Amino acid sequence: MVLRPSPGSAPVAVTGAGIVSPIGNDLASVDVALFGGLSSVRARELDLPGITLPPVPVAAADFDAEAQVAPSRVPLDRGTAMALSASRAAARAARLDPGSFDADRLGIFWGSGMAGAATFEATCRTVYADRRRMRPTSVLTTMPNAPVAELALLFGARGAALAYACACASSAVAIGEAMRAIRAGWIDVAVAGGSEALLTPGVLASWQAMRVLAPLTSAAVQGGAGEAASACRPFAADRAGFALGEAAAAFVLESPAHDRARGVRVASMLVGYATNCDGVHITQPDAGGQARAMTAALADAGLASHEIGYINAHGTATMAGDAAEAESITAVFGANAVAVSSTKAIHGHLLGAGGAVELLLTLRALDCRRLPPTANVVAADPTFAIDLVTGSAREQAALHAAMSNSFAFGGTNAVLVAMRADQGHPAL
Repeated sequence: MVLRPSPGSAPVAVTGAGIVSPIGNDLASVDVALFGGLSSVRARELDLPGITLPPVPVAAADFDAEAQVAPSRVPLDRGTAMALSASRAAARAARLDPGSFDADRLGIFWGSGMAGAATFEATCRTVYADRRRMRPTSVLTTMPNAPVAELALLFGARGAALAYACACASSAVAIGEAMRAIRAGWIDVAVAGGSEALLTPGVLASWQAMRVLAPLTSAAVQGGAGEAASACRPFAADRAGFALGEAAAAFVLESPAHDRARGVRVASMLVGYATNCDGVHITQPDAGGQARAMTAALADAGLASHEIGYINAHGTATMAGDAAEAESITAVFGANAVAVSSTKAIHGHLLGAGGAVELLLTLRALDCRRLPPTANVVAADPTFAIDLVTGSAREQAALHAAMSNSFAFGGTNAVLVAMRADQGHPAL
């Protein structure tokens, strides 16, 4: 049975995208790493005076935060600087120039799980280690809605300007809620996405203490990229945890009428979104909640499960997380019925920025009609009934619709569904 979207479920055009990430800061560089399965994960030692800890795997972006000028002229947290860079790139791609939109109908929707982490840790060191006075702008730089505030100033946005903090689902929720606002007619255009920059000693040590990071030997720092680069192995039989990364991704989203009036090329559309909560456990994922979110996103898109040709999985390479997601995918789509990969193996777990970056990578798969491999997987977990893409990228000439999953601590699930714009949609 082919589902039909509700009257309020019209597709939303994606007219521009921008990225700052460990695998590149432009689409051409991203494609090379994405489809080549090239990992950016490296070993990093933890600089915590008086505490000796093993190195951790991280995926850092090659990004100069100091080069970004804040519209507010306030010092920028690294994550906010990334947000500005990615959003500027998205606006250029969309030709979102001053005068091309009504500022009263432009909204900013942004997600981050631990916004201001770098500034907060630096402030703590200033006060407690260096015993110096902190900057008077520390609150403005650290506040969770700092990226939203700077982006609103950058674009002169006078519509809704909202920040979302839903752990690893933050930016997926931000994008989905921007989509809903456009569908509802509250705004015509949105800048939406997410950012995260938390590769600081204190944050890394905190995640290591949870025992969810892939373990490394002390020799990993001197041993080249080998051990660390292959540390994250989603859905593998020998998976042992993830690497943390930093990134930002931004999109310009528009109603179909608005992008047609501006004469902008549209390569892809957002057609479905759903979010819910497991309501079961603060850290343990629930396959039932994930399955309900995927099913609701398909209904919102007006698509049947067999119309989805690819899923960019949340796939963190933890034992419990991958098992729950494999179970939920099988429950919704059937055994081995849809191609699946996790790109966290190459760019790390980006927390609040993950949903935005992984949606961008999903759109690259749609645009190129190629499925990225799950890097580092020698043998997939044999208990999972999923069609895991491994080894090399898989060509899929008929690919027209794809799904991106984001499942978070706290039980928040967010699922986005996208289509190629040249495929048409029941609501158009």
